[in-house]
Amino acid sequence: MSVVRNTGTNTDNSVSQYQFSETADAATKELGETQFLELLVAQLNNQNPLDPQDNTEFIAQLAQLSTVEGINKLNTSLESILSDYQTSQALRGATLVGRSVIVEGSKAVVDTAKTFNGSLVLPASSSKVFVDVYDASGTPVDRIELGEQAAGTVNFMWDGQDSSGNTLSPGTYTFKAQATYDGESQDLTTFLPATVDTVTLGQNGSEMVLNLAGVGSVTLSQVQVIGQ
Repeated sequence: MSVVRNTGTNTDNSVSQYQFSETADAATKELGETQFLELLVAQLNNQNPLDPQDNTEFIAQLAQLSTVEGINKLNTSLESILSDYQTSQALRGATLVGRSVIVEGSKAVVDTAKTFNGSLVLPASSSKVFVDVYDASGTPVDRIELGEQAAGTVNFMWDGQDSSGNTLSPGTYTFKAQATYDGESQDLTTFLPATVDTVTLGQNGSEMVLNLAGVGSVTLSQVQVIGQ
């Protein structure tokens, strides 16, 4: 908080000749609360008895001091809250590393030695729902037939095998779901599991970002389910 002094020739050096500023430069000096009050008292002690300090001006000076003091306290409180929030984010982020989450997307790292579970959202009932599976090169390897399904969330499983019954290698696979309704084939939204590799903490109140193995980055609000 800096002070700019009136350099005019007026000999009535009242407190009103001082203005508060949020920034300081080489040409100004710092005026704290104590100095402000000392100056105010000196002004009152040395005021012209024939032309005393105007009450309105006096109250305005006190209000100015109160406002600056309030802003300083508010800034201190906000800094404390931000520090506590960042600490909380760090602790929360540490607990997520290595855990499985469910997010919207089409890619997932699959351990083909185990059954893979995913889900899709079906806006309307359909007599034909299926999920095509593609390997990392984009080659189709299998189709999961789900048949007739009612509208809503539909779960599906993949055994890690191709259409010939051969177990495929572990790796990243793409799942594209489709259904026939309203007289045409429609793409569907899928939700797949992923493992949290690392966590990027949000800065200055921004949202935490989860870096998922083989998938990419998503914000915490995009996570549908946090597993074990």
